[in-house]
Amino acid sequence: MSQTALNLTAIAIFLMTMTALLGPMFNLSPTLPAIATFSLLGLATLDSFSLQGKGGTLVLDWFASFSPQHRDRIIRHEAGHFLVAHLLGIPVTGYALSAWEALKQKHPGQGGVSFDDTEVASQLAQGTISTQLLDRYCTIWMAGVAAETLVYERAEGGADDRQHLHTVLSSLGFSAASVELKQRFCSLQARNLLQQNWAAYEALINAMRQRLDVAECRNLIDSLTVTLNPVE
Repeated sequence: MSQTALNLTAIAIFLMTMTALLGPMFNLSPTLPAIATFSLLGLATLDSFSLQGKGGTLVLDWFASFSPQHRDRIIRHEAGHFLVAHLLGIPVTGYALSAWEALKQKHPGQGGVSFDDTEVASQLAQGTISTQLLDRYCTIWMAGVAAETLVYERAEGGADDRQHLHTVLSSLGFSAASVELKQRFCSLQARNLLQQNWAAYEALINAMRQRLDVAECRNLIDSLTVTLNPVE
């Protein structure tokens, strides 16, 4: 069972329990809570077997949308990916700031940034990739976690990013220990890039909140960035 399905099941159980405890006090009919509970359980089952976690992600994202901090985390996470990718010369082609937008853009989580990955895909298809290009992409994948950590001291998102990095490095023959070292190194590189270009990062966050298009976001970064900081 996926994590989102487990979360939906937990919500359903919580709803059923609270209804049983508080329903008599407020004269609530047991019918509506029962329907809601079984609907959530049904969605959890459908999510596990048919939607591969995406349905549950949409529901949980809707619940979380009522939290300003949750939305802020998503924007800061995705802005981290966007800024670091642009600084490292990897073209950004789009971004999503909600689970619905992410689903339409074929991202697995509650947000996402799309890149022109033609070069890296071509090299990976041949079973090889240059060290410089690999480090750049690994740094971009870890940039969302680095951005969240800088602001909140810990990251709630980034599981898909870590898994993607692990999958790519493992396919290239990296040992588990080497994957861990690479992840730490690239996290530090991303953190340094964000700190060195903090004004551009904050401006990019505001631009993404206003849903400015990718070209406008790129121009904004360029206007506030004096020097690029590629990973060598």
